[in-house]
Amino acid sequence: MIDAFGRVIDYLRLSITDRCNLRCVYCMAEEGVEWKPHNSMLSFEETLRLCRIMAGLGIRKVKVTGGELLVRKGAVDLIRRLKAVTGIEQVSITTNGVLLDRYLEELASIPLAGINISLDTLNAETFHSITRREHGDWPGAILKTMEQARLLGIPVKINCVPLKNINQDELCDIAALAEKTVKAVRFIELMPIGCAGELEPISGMELRLILERRLGALRPAGEKPGNGPAAYYAVSGFAGLIGMINAVSEGFCESCNRLRLSSGGLLQPCLSSDISLDLRSLLLSGASDSDLAGAVRELVGRKPASHSFSGIYGNRRGNHAGKAMSRIGG
Repeated sequence: MIDAFGRVIDYLRLSITDRCNLRCVYCMAEEGVEWKPHNSMLSFEETLRLCRIMAGLGIRKVKVTGGELLVRKGAVDLIRRLKAVTGIEQVSITTNGVLLDRYLEELASIPLAGINISLDTLNAETFHSITRREHGDWPGAILKTMEQARLLGIPVKINCVPLKNINQDELCDIAALAEKTVKAVRFIELMPIGCAGELEPISGMELRLILERRLGALRPAGEKPGNGPAAYYAVSGFAGLIGMINAVSEGFCESCNRLRLSSGGLLQPCLSSDISLDLRSLLLSGASDSDLAGAVRELVGRKPASHSFSGIYGNRRGNHAGKAMSRIGG
């Protein structure tokens, strides 16, 4: 599929649940979160049907996410079946890592193109503060799971959101995991969606200065180990790379290649846009595959030129206070 701005749309972020076993401060409220009723979510059969249709339109890569995807029963089987869809070349997942160890061998057998693990701190106390859930040493447990994944041959990337006055003193230590442990550590600028708007971000430029003071120069890397918008950098002595996703301070919309399908069946062409297509309603109305494909093509034709998180594209910053990242599989 090609949108109105000549961008090839070949990447789908697929959320299979809005539920999560954590309550990260930039993603959802601590209490009182209303989950989507199970009977209002896409069934796995409906999900696979839509993915087959979109594969026929040119979707080649799928990232399965949530909420936390592994809290939904049967998630691994869905991933296995998704990998078998004709036209889908890569399937990867994004997870918080808490439940990952019990599914690693199954995931390795699929096999996955990679696992992204959200890890914003290596300190157990700070982990409790960010996730607002009392646990033991989850950072230590997640690091052990990462090593298991490496031994099983699954490429692992870390996603970290730099937060001023919360994890800023740990960013170099997290980046150092790219020296031997993981394929890449990616730092994602805080996007002002929902409760994240109340937190203080660290810009990509600030982050780069922090990292270079301790790690040395970040040199543009020749490779790009992923399907998303991260800019990757090499560090002397590191086997892995450092990635930066600077959606707010720099932007990358001119190369955007993705659509987002929520667990409730809403297809969105942009994380910040109110444009969407209710595919579940179309399914329930008895729409044919041809009807569904035509609706997807029409939505792609309306994909906006850019997001509205900042003024870098000449947009006024949008109001995203009412949104929750967990519901849209950010």
